[in-house]
Amino acid sequence: MSIKDRGKLKWQPALMLPEYVKLLNHVNKDYYRQVKPILDEYQLEEFENKIHSAMEFASPVKFTVWEDGFDWEYTGMIHRLDQFKKLIHLELENENGHIIRVKFEDLVAVEVRE
Repeated sequence: MSIKDRGKLKWQPALMLPEYVKLLNHVNKDYYRQVKPILDEYQLEEFENKIHSAMEFASPVKFTVWEDGFDWEYTGMIHRLDQFKKLIHLELENENGHIIRVKFEDLVAVEVRE
């Protein structure tokens, strides 16, 4: 390799088209997607029991939520339940009172913290 070749090799990655970079990121994201796990009635009932006991004793809860092929974990206090829309309003632990809404159907795991 000569000195002249080094310049071509050095700048070659910078010449990638933005569309190509976007396509590579999209393909990479699709590669790591997961299928939503199928939960049986026993697991759903167990989630409900854990949620109700966490509300009764004001315990923090860690939810694992499936969103668009990925699992996300949220920890906080249950603010309230919406039984008609099947939503859980969760006040996040480190977000100074920020409340998110979690659909019950998207829950993958529930853990009550003491």
